[in-house]
Amino acid sequence: MSESETIAYDVIVIGAGPVGENVADRTRAAGLTTAIVESELVGGECSYWACMPSKALLRPVIARADARRVPGLRDAVAGALDVPAVLANRDYFTSHWKDDGQVGWIEGIGAELYRGHGRLSGERTVTVGGQVLTARHAVVVATGSRAALPSLPGLAEVRPWTSREATSAQSVPGRLVVVGGGVVAVEMATAYQALGSQVTVLVRGSGGLLPRMEPFAGELVAEALGEAGAEIRTGVNVASVSREDGAVRVALDTGDVIEADEILFATGRAPRTDDLGLETVGLTPGTWLDVDDTLQVTGTDWLYAVGDANHRALLTHQGKYQARIAGAAITARASGDPLGAAHRASADHYAVPQVVFTDPEAASAGLTLAEAESAGHRVRAVDVEFSSVAGAGLYAEGYRGRARMVVDLEEEIVRGVTFVGPGVGEMIHSATVAVAGRVPVDRLWHAVPAYPTVSEVWLRLLEAYRDQ
Repeated sequence: MSESETIAYDVIVIGAGPVGENVADRTRAAGLTTAIVESELVGGECSYWACMPSKALLRPVIARADARRVPGLRDAVAGALDVPAVLANRDYFTSHWKDDGQVGWIEGIGAELYRGHGRLSGERTVTVGGQVLTARHAVVVATGSRAALPSLPGLAEVRPWTSREATSAQSVPGRLVVVGGGVVAVEMATAYQALGSQVTVLVRGSGGLLPRMEPFAGELVAEALGEAGAEIRTGVNVASVSREDGAVRVALDTGDVIEADEILFATGRAPRTDDLGLETVGLTPGTWLDVDDTLQVTGTDWLYAVGDANHRALLTHQGKYQARIAGAAITARASGDPLGAAHRASADHYAVPQVVFTDPEAASAGLTLAEAESAGHRVRAVDVEFSSVAGAGLYAEGYRGRARMVVDLEEEIVRGVTFVGPGVGEMIHSATVAVAGRVPVDRLWHAVPAYPTVSEVWLRLLEAYRDQ
């Protein structure tokens, strides 16, 4: 076929990260012809510069921290981490930044892969290089987001790290400044402090770390980072940066100057929609795409946006959830079937789970107390310390952590749960089920936690709610 020939598909997906892959998987399984377009590595941000490499860096850090809290084991892990081995393991989990396996998977489901920058060039039309593709039923934007850098004097010359450089670095800097207080900031501060960097975390404003979680989550993570040797400074702003003789000089609005070998900006995300051709279909380039619960872009009947591009929940697992919903909705509409609950992403509004892989871990599902009150719910929060649970003491000597349950007083259901402590990431799905399933508190008494596990914290939460 000639390069200029127009090729028609049922569905075109722009972006072959885990979110785009999940859409393609669902539409192909339903028998819809599907093209998927990718300008970088198939597998996307999560596979190569986010979820997988960051957790590969953090896993030995967390495992060593846990082992050091176990009598009879702590002396065996008293030494430093094997940095080359940690980085090599990280490289293994990124497939050494090669996407052959992911490409093979796309070919295996029968989707057609186009490499290159895909742009909308009109309604239901995508151009990749000189090739024009048209979609009978849907075009899906799954282009994700990129790190947002502030406008600072000298920033470009400094060559700052973003999350991509932090997760793919081939050596550990002696001194690292981390600007930001969110998930990327605290996870990379945790990893690099343990790998041998002297880490300084700079947080704008006085809100502290992890501002989108319950306040105690950031407090406990900050306390642990400080004990590990990191310095955390809140209420400061970076005024300018420069690089002199290889070192980064960070000037603060307080007049202080900090020197480091590298500086990581973890100051938010921006949508990768600026060069997507949105203007050709009446939308504004560079903006988050507003969607309904079927993930269809507002004002269209053919364009969908899933994952970070719609700004509903910037988490890989939520993006994959949206992809499954969008795939089902596209399939139903293509066949003329009615839409039901399976075609609407309701969890985005009230049952989003998240795990922050720090030491201690912070995990949440649903709404925080402040979010629930802001949404107009009449709620009450109950807090318990994990020290009240026998399983926590067995898990780690001196186990420190806290749990919160936010209960809707009118409906008697759980609106949100937050756990902070070693190993709590593997517990959060129980909370997600309770919140998403709108399980009545009275029924939770009959979900008996096994003894002696850390999960007995559920019983302590129910007791605290009953006794208040």
